[in-house]
Amino acid sequence: MTSASSSKAWIRLHPSDHCIVALRRFTRGETIDGGATSGPMELKRDIAAGHKVCVVRRSAGDEIHKYGWSIGIATQDIEVGEHIHDHNLRCEHTLDYAGLASQTPNPPQPLSGKTFQGYVRPGGRVGTRNYIAVISTVNCSAGVSRSVASHFNDEILKAYPNIDGVVAFKHDSGCGMALDGIKHRTLSRVLGGIAKHPNIAAYVLIGLGCEQNTLGHLQKSQKLVSLQGVKWHPNASMSPTQDVPVLSIQDTGGTKATIRRAVEMVNELLPQVNAMQRSTVPASEIVLATKCGGSDGYSGITANPALGVVSDLLVAHGGTSILSETTELYGAEQLFTKRAQSEKVARQLLDKLQWWKEYTAHYGEDIDNNPSLGNKAGGLTTIVEKSLGAASKGGSTALQAVIEYGEQVSQRGLVIMDAPGFDPVCVTGMVAGGANVVVFTTGRGSCFGCKPVPSIKVATNSSLFERMNDDMDLNMGTILENESIEQAGARMLDAILETASGKKTKSELLGYGEDEFTPWSIGPTL
Repeated sequence: MTSASSSKAWIRLHPSDHCIVALRRFTRGETIDGGATSGPMELKRDIAAGHKVCVVRRSAGDEIHKYGWSIGIATQDIEVGEHIHDHNLRCEHTLDYAGLASQTPNPPQPLSGKTFQGYVRPGGRVGTRNYIAVISTVNCSAGVSRSVASHFNDEILKAYPNIDGVVAFKHDSGCGMALDGIKHRTLSRVLGGIAKHPNIAAYVLIGLGCEQNTLGHLQKSQKLVSLQGVKWHPNASMSPTQDVPVLSIQDTGGTKATIRRAVEMVNELLPQVNAMQRSTVPASEIVLATKCGGSDGYSGITANPALGVVSDLLVAHGGTSILSETTELYGAEQLFTKRAQSEKVARQLLDKLQWWKEYTAHYGEDIDNNPSLGNKAGGLTTIVEKSLGAASKGGSTALQAVIEYGEQVSQRGLVIMDAPGFDPVCVTGMVAGGANVVVFTTGRGSCFGCKPVPSIKVATNSSLFERMNDDMDLNMGTILENESIEQAGARMLDAILETASGKKTKSELLGYGEDEFTPWSIGPTL
């Protein structure tokens, strides 16, 4: 973005680009000044805001550049002033294996002084919310978990102002899968990550009793040995060897008996969880999940680069920033493999992308099917174009690690977690990995939350922010008006710390977050 040039009508993101991005609607026959490259040019058709206009003639087979990189190949001759989109541009990309870890940046200059009010848990991790979880090991116990959580309505919780809620974590799996296979391991990581999450003060596990994902297997594989400092009453239901509260519907006596017992157990937890207090902690305790959804032509110009500034600032403060959406890094992988902290880390990212190419091909699909119809209506054409914009959320620091879906994040700095681009599945993985704040950028207007973690919704343009003000927390359309990306990023970081300290996000006020818990289901259902 440092090399971008713009007028009030359009922006050119790099001097070598063959296109500009419209910042307002252009009409057929209109003449605009395309700058030094093209000069005045007559537009060949109506072009919506966020879409691309050709400023350098391209012949069929030529590359077309945006952000200074190729985003695809022209499928026909494209004249100056023509609209560039899926009618004349196709994706063509091979994984970039050149220069692995060849441009690893030095650590950023350390920053200090930024703090927030968080819940310091045993072991040192810090929560930004204070929830009680009711976790289903299998879909068969989802209804029971939902009934238990629903019992603790606003009227009951009014007496416990320090508790953010009682949440049911239910899903559509837990059986019909190979024991300890990829689907089983993934689900266990996610459920274990929720149980151990710093925003979860206490939890109850509920299973059916005959499922593949047994209560005992989950406890053992995820080392669920204690709650967040909660002491159980001697007659509370626990596992035989550890103070993990578990209930089997079959062993407890059926649906109604299990609901009654689980409600009793949560009632025992309420006073202790309510007694937990926030304290001042450094910004280094933020583990940030970054996500873009409902992206448009503005996403890679405003909100995503501003979030990249936040990522860099957070890393400089000693914190952690998680980039995910592996399918939306395809075509931008070179931006990370070159700055990986080692060749091993770089190859791990390339291996993940290769796995995705083979995985999608097995089902007769390809990664370039990723841009949705909404993305394309917003001006994005190929997955490479979308990826280059999405990748800017990762800032400019060294890539420290590439980790599995739902794996606990143990590194500080920039981390990539393997996950699909689909919003709820992707964010569920980052939250299970330990993210305590989510920043979600959107150009089309995604509505999203993901309990137990607050999700800050960021609009890429002012029109969206005004139209969906009940859903959007921050407006980055100001970058196209009078604010620098650096200023916008600093403003976003302040909002993150304010949210981490307890300020409710728009999605929290609207009640989003429970239905969006969606563990990634990899592999066959048996």
